This record gives sequence, C-alpha cells and structure tokens, in this order.
Amino acid sequence: MDLIFMLKAGILGIIEGLTEFLPVSSTGHLIIFSNLLNFYSHTNKEFVDMFNMVIQLGATLAVVYLYRQKIMDTIINLFPSRNVPAQKSGMYFWIMICISCLPAAAIGIPFDDVVQYYLFNPLVVSIALFVGGVLMIVAENNLRKRDNRSLSQLVITPRQAIIVGLFQVCSIIPGVSRSASTIIGGWAGGLGTVAAAEYSFFLAIPIMFGQAFLNLLDARGNLVPEEWAALFVGFLVSFVVAIAVIGSFLDFLKKKPMRYFAIYRMIFAFLVLAYGLFFPWK
Repeated sequence: MDLIFMLKAGILGIIEGLTEFLPVSSTGHLIIFSNLLNFYSHTNKEFVDMFNMVIQLGATLAVVYLYRQKIMDTIINLFPSRNVPAQKSGMYFWIMICISCLPAAAIGIPFDDVVQYYLFNPLVVSIALFVGGVLMIVAENNLRKRDNRSLSQLVITPRQAIIVGLFQVCSIIPGVSRSASTIIGGWAGGLGTVAAAEYSFFLAIPIMFGQAFLNLLDARGNLVPEEWAALFVGFLVSFVVAIAVIGSFLDFLKKKPMRYFAIYRMIFAFLVLAYGLFFPWK
C-alpha cells in the first residue's frame, strides 16, 4: 500500500473537515490542495474529483452525530398530533429541507459532469472565492439580523425554504461555498445567523448523501483496493475533524462577524492565483 497516498488522503480529510461548514468552500479548498499535494500523481483526475466529493459525506455525518437528538425528535414526532402542531412536526421540517434542496438538485444532478469538467480548477475557484468574499461582506452589512436564536426555537416557512434553496444553487460553482450561500439565503429570508447556519447543516444531509451515492455509483467498478482505502481514510478523518469544528463555528457566529471569513477568502484567492503564475495547475 502506498503510505504517501494514504497520508495525502488524510490531509485532504482534515481540510474537508475544517472547511465543510465554514463559509470558505470546502470543494474549492480540496481542488486547490489536491493540486498542491500532487494527489493526481497517485491515481487519475476522475478519482480525485470523485474523492473530493465523497469525503464530504464524512463531514456531513458529523452533523447527523451531533444533532442526533434533533433528528430523533423529528422521527418520533414525524406526524402532527394533539401535542405536536403541524409546523413543529418532523414531516414539516423535512419537507422544508426538501424544498430547499430541490433547486440545486434540479440543476446540479443533470449537469454534474459538465460542472466537474469545466469548473473544477484553481482559476474558477480563485475567482469564486474572491467574488464570494466581497458579496459576503455586502450581504452581512445589509441583511444580517441581530438574532442568535437556534433553529429549534424557530419555524422555517416555505418562503424561507425557497429563498435558501435558490441561494444554494450558487454553490454548484466550486469556490462559492454551500455554507456561505445558504447562510446568506437565510439572512435574505429573515433568519438570524445561528439558525441559518444550523439550517445549512441539515441541508447538507440529503445533498451530500445524494452526491456521494451518485459519484460512488459511477466509479464503483473502476476503483482498485488502494483507492477504496484512500476514500475510507479521507472519509473517517473528515468526520472526526468536522465534529470539532461545528460547535466552535456556531460559538464564533454568536460573537463575531462573518467578514473575517470573507477577508480570508480574498487573501487565499490571491495566493492561489500568485502560485499559479509560477507553477502550472493540474
């Protein structure tokens, strides 16, 4: 077994776990660091693109683990009853999640191969990181609410679910960030930052499960044992790291502005472009 290959898979798992729920684009970071680590030298571009999508499910499972009580409550109280109003039922909550996921699924699923072929490269990521950073600052200055209530203290309306879903479409472009686009969508719909972030966490569950399933379905017959091992390493590491990141991120949002992430995005975009002037990207 190629230990260097496994080490690089683990490093990418760390990067995924750190960035999946931060508004900095985990997909963008994985594309860039796959190049910097020369991950392609151990396999092929098709596997690397698939690897970068599938290990995001590991970070998403961290949400399932950390919010397992909330998820169990939605299952136990799936249907409205005398003690559970319709808008507090699990069915209502998951219907809102589905509404928010539909726009991105309708565009992302049929055009997934096109997006990966034409947009999964450092130049696109750099532009999206920078432009997205600027838009984050503008959105925060104009849309952010002084409201630190959690998602469990609110009821998501169909209007809010649709708005968040439409904003999530932007995250199909690598570098935009699904977290950033859905949080901004939450602001536009009237949600506070903490509730918008938590709603974004739950949106990741069906999106990432579907995305990982489709990628694995396409590639399952072509993977060698070493590639399966690398997938497992990246998946497991991203899960563990994401568990540590999620709580810290929510604590940060209660006290600090999102513009810190926007500034990081813009600086990182310039560094990536500068690096690309001297070293060719894969």
